[in-house]
Amino acid sequence: MGIALLSTLFLFSRSSTESNEIPFAQLSELAEKQRINAPEFSGVAADGSIIKISARSAQPLEGQLDTLSIDGPSLRLDSPDGTELTISAGEGLIDGPNRYAELSGLARLETSSGYMMETAGLRADLATGEIVSDGRLKVLAPFGELEAGNVSILVPSMDEGHQMHFTDGVRMLYQPQSRIEE
Repeated sequence: MGIALLSTLFLFSRSSTESNEIPFAQLSELAEKQRINAPEFSGVAADGSIIKISARSAQPLEGQLDTLSIDGPSLRLDSPDGTELTISAGEGLIDGPNRYAELSGLARLETSSGYMMETAGLRADLATGEIVSDGRLKVLAPFGELEAGNVSILVPSMDEGHQMHFTDGVRMLYQPQSRIEE
């Protein structure tokens, strides 16, 4: 029985005809670039919110090892009051010394309270947990639709949790929930 198992092992362990070698030119190019695949960063803001940032890849900016360019970033903020907020974008930047993250390219923000927003970019202060949009945004909210020039998601005090402030030409379309009469 043992001989049959060993012969089967040798029979199926033959090497394939495909080469697994990386050409030398590609190897030297890969060695020149510092890159991290699937990085995850996390921390706690002053109000106790947990902030997690993940991305497809990250690499330091030239000459600034503590500032990272990130591809396909996703930011999640879990506040102490139970509110969750997630942001995804095309690209971004994490500035370690100044404790902020910029997410750009179509940025989508969703909250556990039912808000969904799209904007050109957002800036998150990693020390305070405050988030500000880079320009106009469209919002689907539990009460209807909203357009604004800017949104700031602020933390006025530890007891109140996050608040959204819409400014610069706010336009709202209120759509009341239809009531089912019994």
